[in-house]
Amino acid sequence: MERTGKDQRGTDFIHAEDAKEYLMKKCNVPEKHIAIKSSEKDDIEGINLFAKDCDIRYIITKQALQEGWDCSFAYILCILTNPQSAPGITQLVGRILRQPNARKTKVKELDECYIYTYKPNAATLVREIKSGLEIEGLGDIAGRLVNDEGRGGENNLKDRETSYRQGFKKFDGKIYLPKFVIQEKDSWRDIIFEADILNGIYWSKIGINEIGKKTLGDKQTKEQELTLGLSKEEKELLQETGRLETKGTLEIDEAFLARQLSDVVPNPWVAFDLGKEALQILSKKYDKETIAANFVFIIEELKKILDKEKIRLAEDVFRKILDKKKLCFFLIQEKGHHLLPSHIKVKSNRQLVRTDNSPIQKSLFDYVPDEDLNETEKTFASYRDEQEQLLWWYRNRVRKDFQIQGWQRNKIYPDFIAANSSKT
Repeated sequence: MERTGKDQRGTDFIHAEDAKEYLMKKCNVPEKHIAIKSSEKDDIEGINLFAKDCDIRYIITKQALQEGWDCSFAYILCILTNPQSAPGITQLVGRILRQPNARKTKVKELDECYIYTYKPNAATLVREIKSGLEIEGLGDIAGRLVNDEGRGGENNLKDRETSYRQGFKKFDGKIYLPKFVIQEKDSWRDIIFEADILNGIYWSKIGINEIGKKTLGDKQTKEQELTLGLSKEEKELLQETGRLETKGTLEIDEAFLARQLSDVVPNPWVAFDLGKEALQILSKKYDKETIAANFVFIIEELKKILDKEKIRLAEDVFRKILDKKKLCFFLIQEKGHHLLPSHIKVKSNRQLVRTDNSPIQKSLFDYVPDEDLNETEKTFASYRDEQEQLLWWYRNRVRKDFQIQGWQRNKIYPDFIAANSSKT
């Protein structure tokens, strides 16, 4: 409720008396079934709402429920305002979830509570309430909270098969996407990172002089040796029985260094030479004891430098074979060459909607689960769905659908794939 005061009726805000009048005139609710609870009017004062002969069925209030009045038998909440505070709306929902004397009826409709609310983005409201309940330790309830398009909690989600929208079925089996391919005689194949990129790197061009700019710490390192034994106290399992502090005894191990660098450099001989070169660079600035004391730090920093250099050289290889036309980016209309699926299985819960809660219209598939997109992706999908030039859009599934192999080992998975209409 927005207003309850005597002099506040007749404005653009919804007044408690307006709600009462609507219930009586439009819904044929007897006046004795309605009560107003506000700072100026308290129709339920002294009334036992739990009594079997109590006539009150509807209680109209502005802040009483949110400020701490527990109506523990209520299970339908109708919010006539446009709540802006997520914690506030969560508190309201929590009030009608507190039902200490409630008993299961085994009738689904009676064993649930319902919230009717005015808010442009109802889908966002549901997520805010869920998040609030989880913070309050009511995660089991939050998992079963859905809007009127929901199918149930995450624990009850069922797989459903979705296909192209009716207007897009003509594209079934005809949507091919471009990718990088390598020419081999009269045929083309997918680019392979290890064979086509990594194998073409000239490791002699790698530069590691940056390691000489790193600052090493004090060469005096200390180690602590703890001795533990069973505790005599029942509440504790172990107790410290001795402690010995000694000087660090790290040593420079070139073979160990090479094995560590092999995570980045695949050739062990090249890794050994690079490690040896790095130690020589550092020896111009630091003595042997200081280098030994910082050996682990040196390994980690050297791996970062080598990884950055490997990406630089891999990009050079990629661009060279691209310039030679050996590597191309185009469509191959053959089976298995980046053809979007015709049917996919999704978890059936809430259908994605626009920010104004209207149904999406231009998704390639006829059902897009709300949970499959984060907040940024939902905003983007809603924006694209409203564009006149857009024909269809698709939320690309990572490691399942369209991907592009570039000059780095990890493939690129676009978040969205879209097609514009040919109409101008």
